[in-house]
Amino acid sequence: MRLAELTALLHLASPALPIGAFSYSQGLEAAVEAQWIGDTGTACEWIENGLLHVLARGELPFIAHQFARWQRHDAPALMQADREFLASREAAELRRETEQMGWSLKQLACSLEWGDAARRATLERLTPLSQPTAFAFAAAIHEVPVDAALAAYAFAWAENQVAAAIKAVPLGQLAGQRILVAARAVIDRAVARALDTPPERINTFSPMLGVLCARHETQYSRLFRS
Repeated sequence: MRLAELTALLHLASPALPIGAFSYSQGLEAAVEAQWIGDTGTACEWIENGLLHVLARGELPFIAHQFARWQRHDAPALMQADREFLASREAAELRRETEQMGWSLKQLACSLEWGDAARRATLERLTPLSQPTAFAFAAAIHEVPVDAALAAYAFAWAENQVAAAIKAVPLGQLAGQRILVAARAVIDRAVARALDTPPERINTFSPMLGVLCARHETQYSRLFRS
């Protein structure tokens, strides 16, 4: 990988990227409320299961196929796949989250004039837009390897989950870093599984996650938006 590609991935995976990821927990806060997560071990288990059984079967292979569609600039396929992904969100909060982050990343990409005008025009026409499709656009136009793009997305997700766990459980900073170190090998497995998943086998079937996210909408005390 060239240094320019690595720098682009570091930018896209940075928690400082202004798309609002820090304000979401994706069900983790509800899991803490339900006492499924209460210490480092259960937080680590939650995050590793999320990587292997949620992202690796859903968002990561979806990004890989959207990445290829952006490379070909297959606008009809991009739009149809994005509509299907948005329809797969199990709870209102998850739908609003991906749409808000997708919109924010789109505004950033267009303002910075990433990619060619034709692809940016397609990106602008995607309304609403999911975050994975916007991320696939950003990764594809920076010409990064697809496996590295998936690893960056997965690590950013895990890092955000750790940040949420540090606040919500709560955990110490060192415990959070231990979880991230343990997640490295899990991310490798998740990326390999995602790259081996054809479009027709992508699924987001995680019923208890959906239940927790739906419960979060009416949770008495909340730090996060999902």
